[in-house]
Parts: sequence; structure tokens; C-alpha cells
Amino acid sequence: MIPLPLARIAEITSGALTGMADPRAVVRGPVVIDSRAAVPGSLFVAFKGDRADGHDFAAQAVEAGAVAVLAERPVEAPAVIVGDTMAALAALATAVCAELTGSTVIGVTGSAGKTTTKDLLARLTARIGPTIAPVGSFNNEIGHPLTVLKADETTRYQVLELSARGVGHIAELARIAPPKIGVVLNVGTAHLGVFGGREAIAQAKGELVEALPADGVAVLNADDPLVAAMAERTAARVTWYGRAASAAVRAEGVTVDDRGRASFTLRTPSGAAPVSLRLYGEHAVENALAAAAAAYELGLPVATIAEELSEAEPRSRWRMEVSDRADGVTVINDAYNANPDSMRAAFGALDALAGARRRFAVVASLQELGEESDALNEGVGRLAGGAGLTGLVVVGDGAGPILAGARAAGAVPGVLGGGEASAPRDGARTVVACVPDAGAAAAALEAALAPGDVVLVKGPRVAGLERVAEALLGGDRR
Repeated sequence: MIPLPLARIAEITSGALTGMADPRAVVRGPVVIDSRAAVPGSLFVAFKGDRADGHDFAAQAVEAGAVAVLAERPVEAPAVIVGDTMAALAALATAVCAELTGSTVIGVTGSAGKTTTKDLLARLTARIGPTIAPVGSFNNEIGHPLTVLKADETTRYQVLELSARGVGHIAELARIAPPKIGVVLNVGTAHLGVFGGREAIAQAKGELVEALPADGVAVLNADDPLVAAMAERTAARVTWYGRAASAAVRAEGVTVDDRGRASFTLRTPSGAAPVSLRLYGEHAVENALAAAAAAYELGLPVATIAEELSEAEPRSRWRMEVSDRADGVTVINDAYNANPDSMRAAFGALDALAGARRRFAVVASLQELGEESDALNEGVGRLAGGAGLTGLVVVGDGAGPILAGARAAGAVPGVLGGGEASAPRDGARTVVACVPDAGAAAAALEAALAPGDVVLVKGPRVAGLERVAEALLGGDRR
């Protein structure tokens, strides 16, 4: 963060300093919302949540070195009192970003793949200048301004992930940090029930390209018709990526190895270079192409882009993390979140990685799908039931549609373990079991697994299925 005296912060946020706050005291960052993360020179923002009220931890933050607290009511610490801490945080980030005229903002949005693409692109931009990017999926009305506030006078690139839970959300985030380059990945079924349809999702995602200036660049997926249509909604220049021959930056000759990692030729207007991804799943190709197209617009040579993409390891947790136990069991932890599109991608990765090995999957009912919830969850069951699984474990409430879909695809109810789940040979059918929670799922799997088996763990964030993967790996949180 750029250094700011408390008097300036109060001016930006329309706040009032409490009597004990020194207007000349300088905040140098970071800006934090967890008092345990406070360090000398930081600013603690007190949010009132469902489980805790940050105002109760104001003194603790200041004792740890925070210069002051951004709060909505007086606290036992130096503070800037504002009417709404969320609005004040956004105002502060907007002001700071406006002062960093030498920094280029790159926004990334889409229904799936935002975090992976952001991680890849941040790695690429770091080759040409100091870069800030969110940790994990810090992409909403709190995480977005907190990330922007990490930037300072040395920052050349801000690679930001923008999410939406309704029309207007991305436009608001873009006002905080106006993008020069906007990357749109896809329009899928994530949060379908919240938006009411894919057209509404497209409307929301397209707010990113609408925010671009005339001298900016919209990086659009040539393979997604709803994304391609966004070209009409921007004054910026449009560049295309994808697998289509018409895409300026495209993948040619895609192959997948026995660990589910893709290789391809990266083709650009100025040449080509080979890429061998260390990321798992063929769907990572699209994320790599999106990052490559944005980096190409920034002037990175194709050979450098290919080199960086080939060296990139998974950076954010619980997204296609592949770990091998000592007994040869492979656990695919893709439990950060799930929607019908990402489920298909995950099962595709499982198929490529498992090969002839026995395969298991742990899933949970997908959320926020609206009126189509039952039909889409039944589709997940059909997908799993037809995936050649030895065993399928469905966790938690709302399992009925998944179970129905799995049974329609030929799966049979049963209990995993004790020989119930035999190898899927000679037409053997998948055994499907329903359990109440992650602990029960891990126990069921441990009873059924044999050396060399492969397990996919995939579900919505609320299900907490990452705990299944961690239990299977003996507490390993890689």
C-alpha cells in the first residue's frame, strides 16, 4: 500500500478520527480484516460478521502494531469512524488505485477457471514487472479492494479476479480498479439459480469488457458463443483465444499424458512454441490460453510464455491437487467448489489419470442451481454412474437427485468396503453409497481402497469435502 496519513484516510472514507488517533500517523500497510494478521504499520478494518464482530478485536490489532482501526463505532483504539466499513474499504482502494498511474490493471472473470488463470497470468506478468494478485479466490467486495490495497508505487501489474453473484457486481468491482485488459473465460452454470439463467450470467460477466477504455484490450474465448458475443459490448480492441482456427492465440495438437496433464503447441501471430502443462486436466488448456493471450498483448515473447506455462505448478489450494500416498493411492482434491461444468472437467481428468486403475469418487449436491437444481444434480449422478467407478460416495443432504441419476446410469446401492466394491471389470456396476458427512465418507473410502486406486474428491465449497482428501492423505494439506 502507498503510505497514507490517517487524516488522508479519513478524508477518503468520509470518516472521523477518534480523539486518540493521531492524524499524522502513517499507515503503510497491509490493510487486514483479521486482527491476527495485524503488523506494525497496518490498518485493521473491523467488519461485523455472523460469528464475530471485528470491533471486539480492535485493541488486539493495535497491540500487534496496527496504526488504527477502520470502524463503524468507537472502539478502545485509535480509529477512523465511518458509516459503512465495506463502502469505506472500497473508497480507500479506489483512491489508492487512482494514484498508481504506472500500474496496469488486468481483470479476469468467468464461470470457471478464474483462479487458475489468474495464477498463471500473475506468473507471466511477474517476468516483466512487479505484480500483485489475490491469494486464492479473493475476488468479491471485500477481497477485491484488499488485493488492490497491496499495490504500491513499485507495482507494475495488478492481476485481479472478479466474481459476481448478480448483475452489477463486476461493474462495481471494476470501478474500484479500472481494468486496461479484461479476460473473459466462459459462461457456464455456476450460480445459475442466483442469476436465473445463462443469459443473465453473460450479462454480468460482460460488465468487465464494458468497463474497458477505448485503448484497452478485451481477451475473449472464441470457443464460447456467449463470451464471443461480448465483443459487441466494448469499445476496446478485441483479441481471441481458444482452440478454434480463427483464434489469434490458440492450442494445436493437444495431447494428454497418463497423469492427465496436457501438452500442445501454443500458436500466436508471431510464432509458436511447445507447452507441457504441469496442471492436471485437459480443461487447464483453456486457462493457459487465456493467460497466454493477455501476456502476449503485454509484449511477452511466445517462447517465454510457453516456458512459464510449462513450469507453472498449481498455486491455489483444493483445485486439482493430485497427491500420491505411499501405497500408490492417488487422491485428486478438487474440492474448492463445483458446478455442472467443472464436474464434467473433473471426471474427464479422473478418466485420463486413472487409466486402468480402480477409480472412486466423492461428491455432494451442487448448490445455487435454482429451478434446474434437481435435473442438473441428476445429471451429475448420471455422469458419475457412467464414469467406470468402482465406488461412488455421495455426501450430505440433497443427495436424492444424484443417487437417482447414478442408479439410472447403472450404479447399484451398497456399502463400500469388505469386498462390496469390486473392481469394475466384466461389466461390474458402480456401488453407490450415501453418507452424512466428510468424516463418514473418508471412513467408507478407507475401508474400500486398495493400493493403486484413484479417488476424485469434488463438491461445492459448503460441503467441506477437502476434509475427505486431507483424511485420506493422513492430514496432508498440500
